Amino acid sequence: MQYFDFNGTKLSSLGFGAMRLPVIDGIDERVDEPAALEMIDYAYDHGINYFDTAWGYHGGNSEKIIGQGLAKYDRDTYYVADKFPGYDTGNFGKQEAIFDEQLKRTGLDHFDFYLMHNVCELNVNQYLDAENYGVVEYFVKQKEAGRISHLGFSVHGAFDTLKRFLDAYGDVMEFCQIQLNFMDWEFQDARAKVELLRERGIAIWVMEPLRGGLLINPDTKDAEQLRSLRPKANPVEWSFAFVRNVEGVGVILTGASTLEQLQENIGLFEREDKLSTAEEDALLALGRKLASAVGVPCTACHYCVSHCPVDLDIPRLLELYNEHLSRPNFAFIAPMALGAMPADKHPSACIGCGSCAAVCPQQIDIPEALAHFAQLMGE
Repeated sequence: MQYFDFNGTKLSSLGFGAMRLPVIDGIDERVDEPAALEMIDYAYDHGINYFDTAWGYHGGNSEKIIGQGLAKYDRDTYYVADKFPGYDTGNFGKQEAIFDEQLKRTGLDHFDFYLMHNVCELNVNQYLDAENYGVVEYFVKQKEAGRISHLGFSVHGAFDTLKRFLDAYGDVMEFCQIQLNFMDWEFQDARAKVELLRERGIAIWVMEPLRGGLLINPDTKDAEQLRSLRPKANPVEWSFAFVRNVEGVGVILTGASTLEQLQENIGLFEREDKLSTAEEDALLALGRKLASAVGVPCTACHYCVSHCPVDLDIPRLLELYNEHLSRPNFAFIAPMALGAMPADKHPSACIGCGSCAAVCPQQIDIPEALAHFAQLMGE
């Protein structure tokens, strides 16, 4: 297992993500405990020392399984990360009760790493509202009391949302967990997020390195160039190699659902894996191709915006549309982002006049795309 130093703490480069544990009969809340505990043991025995869970994973049972599975081991030999569930704005103001329950579920007296979960457009105002909620301030106090060792946050929001949060709380945040892979390097502008975090001195944790499995089954033709560069490498190896080569990356989280998946992942982290320039270029080219295969080819030139009679932020809406289409089985970013927008700025507010399409350099039928987006959102 490869390791790195985080402020004097030796962490495994591969983290055990407990969001996709094996379940019974396909029911997310019914964790297959024997199988999950076997995976935790295997991970620990093979060098993983970072275990990531959250309030909502498996209906709360993920926290219980992580605590149960690690209880037999010396507490100084592993690190547990948990999160405040800010993805549900109804939880703001309930941080004390939630935190106490999380410690109870896991059976721990402190968390080594604790995150503000999923800072995004839907909840950033609540996270920043110290007067009415004081969420971040509460967890800073828990760190001072020794109930948290390291404080950080995860983000699915846009670059501007990330920057807003850092401007307010960057001085107390030690690490940030972002969605990072060779498709989202440009598709979600992960490159800019990485650069900002580096500038602020914030350590980078990676989630979705395989993009929920989307990146592990490219078409045979699309993968030809990769195979010519590394004939024996599979898509999982390529995906991990990309994120491991991004400067500043620490823990890389992935949620294995079977022991076999976990074994394969661990095997890839038993050695360093440096990408050549040609390999990195090939991966980014594949990422662009995968991104262009869904949605519309908007380049955010903004020509359309000045011609929209209802002042819609069309590039942002098309960005969210593409993101939604790229996640057929786990699409959540677009609904959250729209939830933070006024109704008159939603795709359903488009009047279909076509003025935007008339000036689009990419010749996108923007009214049709927005109508489809509104339909997908149930508007």
